[in-house]
Amino acid sequence: MGPVSLIILVFAAIAFSVGGISISRIFVKGSKNPQKGQAYECGIPATGSPWNQFNVGYYLFALIFLIFDVELIFMYPWAVVVKKTGMPALVEIVIFLFILFMGFLYAHKKGALKWM
Repeated sequence: MGPVSLIILVFAAIAFSVGGISISRIFVKGSKNPQKGQAYECGIPATGSPWNQFNVGYYLFALIFLIFDVELIFMYPWAVVVKKTGMPALVEIVIFLFILFMGFLYAHKKGALKWM
């Protein structure tokens, strides 16, 4: 297992990708229906311009959710090994949670958690 196997793997990935796309273009008949290019949302016909401006609050709310979701990903392995690692692991997780809590307070102060 060396560089040769990596090169073979890259060539195999390229061959499968190009082969799959080529076979689909040869055997599948495409249609030029103008409805295929339209936006589709929940079965309701699209109205208005697709370039609507969204409130940045939705984006901030999603980022805050993602931060706390990733926090849980780090806390599960920590909870499994906390007895083995002892006090240093406890200090590290307290620092980690403190940093996240400070970010939460900052977002709350800026009003990022207000939905409307």
